[in-house]
Amino acid sequence: MRNKFDRQLANLHDMMIAMGAMIEKAITFAIHALVQQDEAMAKKAIAFDAEIDQIEKEIEALCLRLLLQQQPVAKDLRVISAALKMITDMERIGDQAADISEIALYLTGETYIKKLDHIPQMAAATSKMVTESIEAYVRMDLKLAKQVIEDDDIVDDLFDTVKNDLIELIQKDKSNGPQAIDLIMIAKYFERIGDHATNIAEWVVFSITGKHVGANGLLRNPPVSGQ
Repeated sequence: MRNKFDRQLANLHDMMIAMGAMIEKAITFAIHALVQQDEAMAKKAIAFDAEIDQIEKEIEALCLRLLLQQQPVAKDLRVISAALKMITDMERIGDQAADISEIALYLTGETYIKKLDHIPQMAAATSKMVTESIEAYVRMDLKLAKQVIEDDDIVDDLFDTVKNDLIELIQKDKSNGPQAIDLIMIAKYFERIGDHATNIAEWVVFSITGKHVGANGLLRNPPVSGQ
């Protein structure tokens, strides 16, 4: 029975890696659509969200089978329950990448009011956080999970920079307002992706230690998924 359980747990890890790769791809599609003003890529990114939703359902079904059929011990129970929580955040990342792509699609015919420097940096930083949070889960790497939690500060600082730059452009010329608001929304979606990656990393910490620990090293309430 244990050998069967271990095989199913390995399958769960493979599916989590696959879902992680999908949401990384969604982020890549979204930022490409935005920077290159690529209408076809924006539409592709929006459609891709359905595939992410499907793999979430498949992972959820596998987790429930493991819980109901295998009667896992405490550590295994934490690993499976953490996966159930993590896929909610992962699915939300897919949603937010699609939201970014919808705005990018709207902006394809416009001239940008400023060069897009910091938003692509946010995309790269959040994608890295997503990748490393999933790696931390599969490898049960506590140090890497805590590093992801700390890296959220980088994304938050970039968001503040984007927001302040765009507010300054609005103050200089009110006609910049509509596009500036769209770009602030995109930056906010990336900031939320960083928050979801942090949630994922915090569930990794829980799966290893049984405790929820934030970036300051203190115990905290369980991370909230699906926002």
